[in-house]
Amino acid sequence: MVISASWFTLPCFIVRLPCNQDHVYIFVSAGQMTDLIHTEKELVHSLREYIKAEESKLAAVKSWASKLDALTRLSTSDPEGYLAHPVNAYKLMKRLNTEWSELESLVLQNPSDGFIGNISVHRQYFPDAEDETGAAKALMRLQDTYQLDSEAFSKGKLPGVHSNAVLTVDDCFDMGKTAYNDADYYHAVLWFQQALKQLDDGEEAVVTKAEILDYLSYSVYQMGDIPRAIELTRRLVAVDPSHERAGGNLRYFERLLSKQLNEMNQAYQPASEEPIQLGTYTRPKDHLPERESYEALCRGEGLQMTEARRSRLFCRYQDGRGNPRLLLKPMKEEDEWDSPHIVRYLEMLSDEEIEKIKELAKPRLARATVRDPKTGVLTTANYRVSKSAWLEGEEDPVIERVNQRIEDITGLTVQTAELLQVANYGVGGQYEPHFDFSRKEEPDAFKRLGTGNRLATFLNYMSDVEAGGATVFPDFGAAIWPRKGTSVFWYNLFRSGEGDYRTRHAACPVLVGSKWVSNKWIHERGQEFRRPCGLTEVD
Repeated sequence: MVISASWFTLPCFIVRLPCNQDHVYIFVSAGQMTDLIHTEKELVHSLREYIKAEESKLAAVKSWASKLDALTRLSTSDPEGYLAHPVNAYKLMKRLNTEWSELESLVLQNPSDGFIGNISVHRQYFPDAEDETGAAKALMRLQDTYQLDSEAFSKGKLPGVHSNAVLTVDDCFDMGKTAYNDADYYHAVLWFQQALKQLDDGEEAVVTKAEILDYLSYSVYQMGDIPRAIELTRRLVAVDPSHERAGGNLRYFERLLSKQLNEMNQAYQPASEEPIQLGTYTRPKDHLPERESYEALCRGEGLQMTEARRSRLFCRYQDGRGNPRLLLKPMKEEDEWDSPHIVRYLEMLSDEEIEKIKELAKPRLARATVRDPKTGVLTTANYRVSKSAWLEGEEDPVIERVNQRIEDITGLTVQTAELLQVANYGVGGQYEPHFDFSRKEEPDAFKRLGTGNRLATFLNYMSDVEAGGATVFPDFGAAIWPRKGTSVFWYNLFRSGEGDYRTRHAACPVLVGSKWVSNKWIHERGQEFRRPCGLTEVD
């Protein structure tokens, strides 16, 4: 529900009264008294308008409260489950950033100290415009990765999920504007088109058809589809003949198309009557060379797990080469991939340990960072979208126990490892393809730590994920799916210390659910006798 304070403009109490510069005795003039009768009538009318405005305002606030009562009962019954649906997460961002502010403006027209004081206290915890924009971009990221059209999102139809989470015309329009303001016309077209479709189907909205057509026609033009831009602009002119830009844009598009056809010696072809949808236009290339293969693996496509490879995978009990802590209860180890060797450990973490780790991490969760390859300084990046926290072994016996267990299983010392990092991936959370180790062109990446390069990665899955969230390796076509309580382990470096470039991997966007992981990056120092050098560079 969108509330606009402009709907309830309070009447202005300006009434003409006799001027009192030279005293005029109104009561001795019937004529002047008659004027006061009409003045009083205008005052009563203004009072009625004021009461009507207050009643309308109160009705709007009551309607808002009733809807939020039902919504908060649903969301607070299972907050994590509710936010597992990306549409719910986006609308929460939008509601708290935009719509509550509009409600605040409405109430401020006749200040209510209790409400304003309460909302002012809580405002520091509200998401801001950047959060709303981020949530919108997360939906677009999911749209691309899992090849979902805008209608699927607007109706809450995600793979294997049935939900009442829907996007209205205004929601779709705002999604389009987020992309438009970022010069992302590819996604702008998809969302403006969906807003137009829902409006044409009779859905009520604050945004007008002329506004949508204005943005959509220009976005289509930016995508290079001039015939369709002309058709949409003609429709805009028909809807709003006095539109300030439509006429000029139409003439410009027509001249541009005519020039192009003359240069190519082609006849005019009318715009396609097929509606714009996913696949109508080609998504622009970006910085990631393996974008297509990475996203295909996230969808479960392009996997290179052949029968021959599967026959080389085994499961076994791992006792850490006779480690006394594992003799009575060895770990269950499964091969996930043969080369590079990736293994999964079952029952690595108990539910109680997972809850304790999450409890310790939650108060410290902050936007996850990456290490700048040139400076070695931690910084945020658009290709890593999650929140993380670092936990020391001394903080709680559970952390110390988990660290010891990792050392027992791998046979590698964790004394020189990084702290246990806990990460939570929410709506659209991801970490695009990257290396855990530093390359030769990044000599200072871990210089400050003084423990050498990242030798190995031990990754704990602390939640199941309803859809998405796989760990994928584009180089050799592997996908590892989260399973709560299990862990995966691989070496980033050969025994020679050279990086294994095949281990470039990614955390796929979470489509539905909340993904919790923790990881231990094990470094080279202290491993000299635990993992000695081999005879060749790639041993």
